[in-house]
Amino acid sequence: MPGHVPAARASAPGALARPARVAAGAGVPAANAPTDRGNAAEPVSTGPRRPPAAALLIGVAVLVVVVCVVALSLGPVRIPFTETCRVLLGSLGLHHLDVSASDTLVVRDIRLPRVLLALLAGAGLAVAGCSMQAFFRNPLADPGVTGVSSGAAVGAVVVLATGVDALGTWTLPAAAFLGALAAMAAVQVVGLLARDRSPVTLLLVGIALNAFLGAVIGAIISNAADSQTVRSAVFWLQGDLGSADWSDVRSVVAPVLVCTSFVLLGARELNALLLGDDQARSVGMDVSRVRTVLLVVTAILVGSIVAVTGVIGFVGLVVPHVVRAVVGADHRLLLPLSALVGAGFLVLADTVARVVIEPVAWQTGVVTALVGSPVFLVLVLRIRRAGAGA
Repeated sequence: MPGHVPAARASAPGALARPARVAAGAGVPAANAPTDRGNAAEPVSTGPRRPPAAALLIGVAVLVVVVCVVALSLGPVRIPFTETCRVLLGSLGLHHLDVSASDTLVVRDIRLPRVLLALLAGAGLAVAGCSMQAFFRNPLADPGVTGVSSGAAVGAVVVLATGVDALGTWTLPAAAFLGALAAMAAVQVVGLLARDRSPVTLLLVGIALNAFLGAVIGAIISNAADSQTVRSAVFWLQGDLGSADWSDVRSVVAPVLVCTSFVLLGARELNALLLGDDQARSVGMDVSRVRTVLLVVTAILVGSIVAVTGVIGFVGLVVPHVVRAVVGADHRLLLPLSALVGAGFLVLADTVARVVIEPVAWQTGVVTALVGSPVFLVLVLRIRRAGAGA
């Protein structure tokens, strides 16, 4: 990762270890592609011709902006699309025409924080999922595979069950974030004690930790003092953006932007990891350090999001799959495009949650699961069918 990957046998210093032969082309070969030992394989362009990366990124970014404006216009109070644009331009000081005070209140103070939080959370979760899939070289990995989401859930449930949340609204996200960091630390400690920090070991530790923390959550909820505590805990565990406000956006924006940028700058390292540890070492990467930094950065990214939104599933699992099927496995394009698609997907899911059966609102996590699970099933079946036909 940038700033943490010394080029052991590279002649040029810098923040990134540059596996030039790995990242020289437009894509990266599959992890099981045959290569010459000690030499990163030159990527081979196959399949239909893809659109230029810049045009693709700009097009998706414009589409995400349109989705956001539509999301700001829809709800129990419908606001015309053009009026929403005028409110946004006025808020930026770019438009001086009079706009309705009520429309400004609804768009700027109620809906805009929710849309911005969905953008940040969707982008962060998609990038985290993409990096974890490269880390474990496993397309089934998601942001919570190392137990970070479960750790955050334990922290939140403990606060709800003990009534500590009465001390202030800050207590629940703070406890959830600390729980996420504790889970990440537990994975690292077990890896150190076992003297084995390979992806397989960390994956197994994460699975065991998820199971253990799930049992803890179940025990706390089943022994809750009243039904309201149970309802609050279950509501948080399913993930929702309904109570989003500007304080939530402020608490998420810095860790999401910093950690996401950090991962994006490490795209070349992720490309090298796809080829295996031996290939990555052959181009001068300190694989152990890269994996440790990547795990910590991803844990902070996911923990900061889950602490505010609750556990929203399938964004970090499905979005990288869909994007990878379109643009290939080169993380220099896969990561930013996954961030854009993840942001747009979560905004769209949250909009559906708000308007699908008015005046009742679904939880955002429910919609992502309803949409993500069948899409993921289709993707898995396609992968297995392609593998069988190979």
